[in-house]
Amino acid sequence: MTDPAPLLLDTHVWLWMMLGDETLAEPVRERIREAARLDRVQVAAISLWEVAMLHQRGHLVLNIPPLQWIHSALTAPGITVAPLTPTIAMDSVALPNLNHKDPADRMILATARVEKAILLTRDQRMLDYASQGHVAVLAA
Repeated sequence: MTDPAPLLLDTHVWLWMMLGDETLAEPVRERIREAARLDRVQVAAISLWEVAMLHQRGHLVLNIPPLQWIHSALTAPGITVAPLTPTIAMDSVALPNLNHKDPADRMILATARVEKAILLTRDQRMLDYASQGHVAVLAA
């Protein structure tokens, strides 16, 4: 039996999950929990940078320093960091049919493609891109 595709959490989904935000519907949370039980939840390396930037800009308030929060969030069962590899970096600048300038979103999309993961996001631009068949996605 092959392992199911990993579930790659977009940055906002990771934050909502780790901060206990009720924004995520229970079926989505259960999908994340099930993937975590199988050690199949990933966060793109660029998401760590995004958390730090959101905090730095005052768009995210954490009760502890961002590095400490990230270390703590990454100890949650079943979550791993999908590293930024040369292949992901190169894919992020050559994504087919993508007119989207946000480098973090491009890295997340490329990570999902290279890792053959299902991207869990609520970002409409990413959902629209996935509808073209370039990446597997699950709407959060």
